Amino acid sequence: MSVALFWVISPTSEVSGSIGFLESVREGNRNLDSSWPISQGKNLICNGRFCKGRKYTRNLSYLNVDSRYSCLGESNSGDGRNLSVISSMVASPAGEMTPTSEQKVYDVVLKQAALVKRQLRSNDNLEVKPDIVLPGSLSLLSEAYDRCGEVCAEYAKTFYLGTLLMTPERRRAIWAIYVWCRRTDELVDGPNASHMTPEALNRWEARLEDVFRGRPFDMLDAALSDTVSKFPVDIQPFRDMIEGMRMDLWKSRYKNFDELYLYCYYVAGTVGLMSVPVMGIAPESQATTESVYNAALALGIANQLTNILRDVGEDARRGRIYLPQDELAQAGLLDDDIFAGKVTDKWRNFMKKQITRARKFFDDAEKGVTELSAASRWPVWASLLLYRQILDEIEVNDYNNFTRRAYVNKPKKILALPIAYAKSLVPPSRTSSPFVKA
Repeated sequence: MSVALFWVISPTSEVSGSIGFLESVREGNRNLDSSWPISQGKNLICNGRFCKGRKYTRNLSYLNVDSRYSCLGESNSGDGRNLSVISSMVASPAGEMTPTSEQKVYDVVLKQAALVKRQLRSNDNLEVKPDIVLPGSLSLLSEAYDRCGEVCAEYAKTFYLGTLLMTPERRRAIWAIYVWCRRTDELVDGPNASHMTPEALNRWEARLEDVFRGRPFDMLDAALSDTVSKFPVDIQPFRDMIEGMRMDLWKSRYKNFDELYLYCYYVAGTVGLMSVPVMGIAPESQATTESVYNAALALGIANQLTNILRDVGEDARRGRIYLPQDELAQAGLLDDDIFAGKVTDKWRNFMKKQITRARKFFDDAEKGVTELSAASRWPVWASLLLYRQILDEIEVNDYNNFTRRAYVNKPKKILALPIAYAKSLVPPSRTSSPFVKA
């Protein structure tokens, strides 16, 4: 999985309970199999205290950068009207009406926004809180953030370069969030994934609770704990990401896109909710805050769908199919066809439709990137442009994503950076559009 950090919310619904959170964001206030020694004869943070002379080793395996993390998008009808992400209810086999995955996601967002609003009411100063300096702790905390930056630079080079344009506070916070996401991902996708159990994920979630209570276990936890103390980042998206990891332990098929959408929220959309308070929306933006947040979700969904389409063969070899079963059936394809790994006309036609869907999410995502704070746009544009090109490479490979892995080569990556930077300089639109406030 990979990281491109972002958000979620409905573009058309009134969100009275979330204004405090959203406006604070608008003002810019508040994203190795290697066992490496966290501290060798140095201070270590353990259970919220700084302990000297103890050596802890943590297994922090990291995958190649792709993107189960990231997000942006807004849905529009053909006549230019905004469409709410919350679209409908669906009937269960018993005839009962149940909420769609989109409705469930939106409900989570509203609860988070309302919670943060209450949190902000207790603070007169909405600016980023200063470092709380404890005796002997500042150098260790700085080292923790530096290590997060090193991990981001090693495994997400393009995104890391983009973060260098951010203010130091935002940059470090994004690094800390990124590293937590990678560590969480590695629990089910790393070299030790076969030994992962629900109980282990429960322990990881309990450790997360301690981080938010200011009781970090190790240096990387300390960086995140410091981040969430300065920005109005809520714990629920982090819990939801762990829920996505739980799904990977038992679920290997998705009967329709609604189920797949919820999975994409857990492993990608959540990162948006974690990171938007850090990245912020441009103060001069005329777009509705809700529409920008909805654009964030679209980028996460787009990146995750792209990962799924790129990794069909790799996932199949692990017995997993992250494709809507009903759409496979409509195309005349069975699971056995996926496991056989043969490119046929049926497969090409199926893939064309899947790629079209992913591109639509990218299209929706582009509408929101310009509305972000100026310093945050470059890494988001770079992520969007690079991941979108993976879809092009799948087509170049004649839709053979069974034995050929689509990737963007280095010259194309290098070319994307100045293009992304140029796009990041475009200021928010001040003209009337469905994306802009009336």
